[in-house]
Amino acid sequence: MATLLRKIGFSRLRPPVVTLSPQVSRKGTVSLDVLRASSSSSSSGGGGGGAQQQHQQQHLAGVLNASGTKDSASDTKKQQQQQQQNHDQRHHQQQQQHNQQQQHHHHQHHHHQHHQHHHHQQQHPPAPASSTQCRQVRARRLMKELSELSRLGHEVLSVELVGESLFEWNVTLRQIDLESALWQDMREAGADGVLLNLTFPENFPFSPPFMRVLNPRIDNGFVLDGGAICMELLTPKGWSSAYTVEALVRQFAASLVKGQGRISRKKKAFTRKEAQATFRSLVKTHEKYGWVTPPSSDG
Repeated sequence: MATLLRKIGFSRLRPPVVTLSPQVSRKGTVSLDVLRASSSSSSSGGGGGGAQQQHQQQHLAGVLNASGTKDSASDTKKQQQQQQQNHDQRHHQQQQQHNQQQQHHHHQHHHHQHHQHHHHQQQHPPAPASSTQCRQVRARRLMKELSELSRLGHEVLSVELVGESLFEWNVTLRQIDLESALWQDMREAGADGVLLNLTFPENFPFSPPFMRVLNPRIDNGFVLDGGAICMELLTPKGWSSAYTVEALVRQFAASLVKGQGRISRKKKAFTRKEAQATFRSLVKTHEKYGWVTPPSSDG
């Protein structure tokens, strides 16, 4: 500032006291109050000094006004930057809110679809197989069983259809342990074998057949009243669709020997009705107390 004053001719004059107004407008205008210098300076300046002093004051006012204009431009630029920053922040917040709403909507839509799918499954359970389909499965399985049993030969067992029905068989078991007491009884009685009756339910092979002894009348050997057979394998819980008729008959032959079966001297024949009633009773008993497998020492 001293250099500036020297250039404009203030080197020999006392600088006037200048007071800036407390507020400077953002348009760059500056209000100045030029106070009088000491009374001696104003009086000694004369007319020419007053003109020169007025010129110096005008030049100083222009310099200050230019400085105020630069400050105002800088403030304006800062305002614009702040406004742009605020605008970018608002835009970012709005974008985040929009993304959150979309994610929430997608989650609700997915949950709604899953609920509808689950509700649809509950309302429409898979339809059970029809009677016709069950009979077809049973027929195919029994035809296969007959074909396999025919390869064993009559010395093991033989099969006869009852009334030409594929769903009821009479099976003659001929292969009995030759060292068993039952085999000796059969030889003495002239029995060709043990005659069994098998009835296959509609949902066979998923349910077991009903099997009973027809002839001869046997005591013990897990054969009960009416010719009912006490075997867990013949119950719904003990049965498996993987079991074959051959396996079932062979298991019964082993049970006869383990249970020390003997031919009864009674002449009364077994009946289906009595066998069914006895079998239902023994199933209830074993469901309550469980099934016991005979120890291997029994035969």
